[in-house]
Amino acid sequence: MMYYMKTLMLTFLSIICLLRMAVAQPQMAQIEMATGLRSSGKIWVVVLVVLTLIIGVFLYLFSIDRKIRKLENHK
Repeated sequence: MMYYMKTLMLTFLSIICLLRMAVAQPQMAQIEMATGLRSSGKIWVVVLVVLTLIIGVFLYLFSIDRKIRKLENHK
């Protein structure tokens, strides 16, 4: 169990770091769409949807892991 958690956390942190580097832009660059979303407050809807999807994927992975572990222990 701990091995899976360590692997999952390492993978998650790696993805976060890679995404942060991929979207890193100079401070002077202004993206019109992002500015529009921030000014209207709709950026929080986007953040909420993305977080919901990420949480859903992790819950699904945990449930699949638990089911597989039960099947392995059953035999």
